[in-house]
Amino acid sequence: MRDPSYHDEDRDSLRELLQQYQNLKTGRGHSFLEEEAFEKIVDYYDERDDLNEAFKAVETGLELYPYSSHLMIKKADLLIARRKYAQSLELLEKAELFDSTDINLYILKTDAYLALDQQPKAVELLETALHLFEGEERIDLLFELADVYDDYEEFDKVFDCLQLILEEDPNNEEALYKICFWTDFTGRNEESIKIHQKIIDNYPYNEIAWFNLAAAFQGLKLYEKAIDAYQYALVIDEKFEYAYRNMGDAYLRLRKYKEAIEALEKVLELSRPEDVIYEAIGHCYHKMGHTAQARFNYKKAVHLNTDDSKLHFKIATTYMQEGQWNNAIKHLENALRIQRNVAEYNLAMGECKLHQQQFKEALFYFGYVVKHKPKKIAGWEALIRCLYIAGYYEEAAGQCLQAMKAAEQKPLFIFYQAACSFALNRGKEGLLYLESAMEKAPRQLKKLIELAPSLLQNSKVIDIIARYKKGKKF
Repeated sequence: MRDPSYHDEDRDSLRELLQQYQNLKTGRGHSFLEEEAFEKIVDYYDERDDLNEAFKAVETGLELYPYSSHLMIKKADLLIARRKYAQSLELLEKAELFDSTDINLYILKTDAYLALDQQPKAVELLETALHLFEGEERIDLLFELADVYDDYEEFDKVFDCLQLILEEDPNNEEALYKICFWTDFTGRNEESIKIHQKIIDNYPYNEIAWFNLAAAFQGLKLYEKAIDAYQYALVIDEKFEYAYRNMGDAYLRLRKYKEAIEALEKVLELSRPEDVIYEAIGHCYHKMGHTAQARFNYKKAVHLNTDDSKLHFKIATTYMQEGQWNNAIKHLENALRIQRNVAEYNLAMGECKLHQQQFKEALFYFGYVVKHKPKKIAGWEALIRCLYIAGYYEEAAGQCLQAMKAAEQKPLFIFYQAACSFALNRGKEGLLYLESAMEKAPRQLKKLIELAPSLLQNSKVIDIIARYKKGKKF
């Protein structure tokens, strides 16, 4: 509790007041010091964190004004600073006898109760005090109560306090900003929509209320409605950065990438460059198939955050899409240097090496994924495909059996087993595997054809495929 009212006084007047106080302490002649003067002297020392002098001043003041509730409250505040909570409460009880209308009385009692881990008493006190005050003081108490509930993780009650504040003061900016966060945290989006629609009905130019309404719609995945509300907020305040930021995310969710880019670029105009914004813009261009522009923005992002392995990986994927394997490898090396164990990075590196026909190196990266993520189908699929392309058919067949054990008999590996059997001139065995795979998952036939397109020249293979196609099992 600090009331730096002395800042409003003329410096000379304050200096004179302090001199009179010093004269009083040393027994020299001095002017009469009023109760209010001691309050200002205590505040002066308190603001300068000179708690010892502040304590001496309040003690001196209480000697002259033993029934001053204001000085008692200031002393209680200093006792809390000294962690003497029980003494502070005792003094506050005494102060209440002389004046029960000072809001600081209840706020300091709350601080003391919380310090003593007596949260129920703090809540009971504040709830009682709410009936004694109105206007700004009642709102201050509601904020205090919200903080108590926050400290003790009763988050829904924090939301309730903020709702009560907005019922009394719909334009309270602090409450509007806070309720947006707690709406998202508690998931009470429907209630938030009702609260803010009511505010907007009465105060249609409250841009924060429009923003909060939009955020609540976004929390319910009603992205079109969210965008409409964000646009209203931006009509009122065209420099509302967070509205552009959230609107960009909403457009992303709707896969409206061009509109998302426009919103996110406005964020860059209004704020400092951020890697997450450049990354999001890069993602939009990537989804639109503009790999060069995607890479340009990913590189801007990585310039701001060089230790984010994900950004290096995304740059690599743009090069991979263009078949620039060496450039992709350089960025994958950066990603792997930062995070060695990420399966996606190892798989991508393996693919680059495979396209360069560096089979042993490709097998190393695919094998790394299989070893560390044995249930990851993509790792087994890449390893077997690499072995097959490299001509290691026997080894590929053995890995198919291992993959089926590790990945719960996934039909994909039965198709691959069929390809290996045909490559090893074990046609009958291959047909049996093909029959089994078609029975389980005929739609995955395309994986087999991608791996071994020459099988379409085998009449018996065509017969099996035709039979399942005719039976409408595709």
